[in-house]
Amino acid sequence: MEAVSLPDAANLAPDTGKPLANKVRFGIGFAMISILWGIPFSMGSGVLLPQLFTSIPGLSAEQAVGSMNSISVIFALFANIIFGTLSDISKFRVGKRTPWIVAGGVIGAAGYFLTSQSRTLFWIVAGWCIVQIGINCLIAPAVAVLSDRIPEATRGTFSAIYGAGQIVGMQLGNFVGSFFLTKLNVGLVIGTLLFLFSGLLTVLIWPREQSAENNTKVTSAADILRSFIPPTKNSRDFYLALVGRLTFTIGMFMITSYQLLILERYIHLSVSESSTAIKIISMITLVATIVASVVSGPLSDFLQRRKVMVAFGCILTALGLLMPWIMPTTTGMYIFAVLSGLGNGCYMSVDQALNVDVLPSPEQAGKDLGILNLANTIGQALAPWCTTAIIAFMGGYKAVFPVAAFFLLIGTIGIMMIRKVK
Repeated sequence: MEAVSLPDAANLAPDTGKPLANKVRFGIGFAMISILWGIPFSMGSGVLLPQLFTSIPGLSAEQAVGSMNSISVIFALFANIIFGTLSDISKFRVGKRTPWIVAGGVIGAAGYFLTSQSRTLFWIVAGWCIVQIGINCLIAPAVAVLSDRIPEATRGTFSAIYGAGQIVGMQLGNFVGSFFLTKLNVGLVIGTLLFLFSGLLTVLIWPREQSAENNTKVTSAADILRSFIPPTKNSRDFYLALVGRLTFTIGMFMITSYQLLILERYIHLSVSESSTAIKIISMITLVATIVASVVSGPLSDFLQRRKVMVAFGCILTALGLLMPWIMPTTTGMYIFAVLSGLGNGCYMSVDQALNVDVLPSPEQAGKDLGILNLANTIGQALAPWCTTAIIAFMGGYKAVFPVAAFFLLIGTIGIMMIRKVK
């Protein structure tokens, strides 16, 4: 089997026009930023806050999770596009992306701290809204670095590092959070500190970004307003990728957002048993994700195939989601962890590279990738409402799993309809 030959331009960094130097530093940075925001996000949304909601009298934990996500998504939606666009047009001496990445970590930490000090639904949701603003201020410009500074020929590998780091961070968040189910304050303070240093450490590790003082992309207020308009030309594949990511996110978060409650109320484990099960599930998923990511990203670069790898990840994850439906036991959850970990690792390791490849305009990468990243945010908000609606209608979690798998199959169809990318 021979690698597909590429033009020389595909091996050159877009910002310098030269072969990429300091690959290790870029790799470490992409892994670090996704891990450092993934851990506290997953700790809060998937473990600590659902447990906190169960302790508030007269409050339904399922409905509280749904309310928190649906309200905070409004802030995330605007933040992703705004900060992505602002980073496209910024003229900072230290670069157009760097200041926003650092600021995102600080804003996220502030919101997390507010959440840690709150014991009413209103203030918990308010804090989480600020967290969502910080996350999107962090990741919108960070993901655009793939387009700005990483050669097309190696984009799949760095996308794999970022995607694997995100999943590793999420699973570590579940794992670490399970140790603090009876010490919620301590866990939330740890999450605050991780957010605080996430952006700063990343930009210190990455090679310094070129100055953006001569960035002449935007010259008037009208230009700034136009930069917020979603792409309309040559954008068919862009929106198919958006649909694919949205449905994948909905399907996954229909289960992962309720993992603790599923173990307690569907598998019927005690709090201590659920804590142990989450640790095991997190470790299984972590190992499976790393294995899949290490193989999928470089293989995608070697074969120059993106959408087939992403679609395969969707199908494998869908099979994993069906396991607790077929086997409503801890064994079923462990098999779910294996298959979803492999599928998620395959998907996330290549999806970001596919998204960059379908961008209508590389000059507006920050804004357009911000729109694609909205699929994550909107999907995470819609998923709890889908789950709670099914629970209310069907009287339990049983039907949630096949519906979640169905969403992933829709995503598979959307991805395979993309024409621009093989």
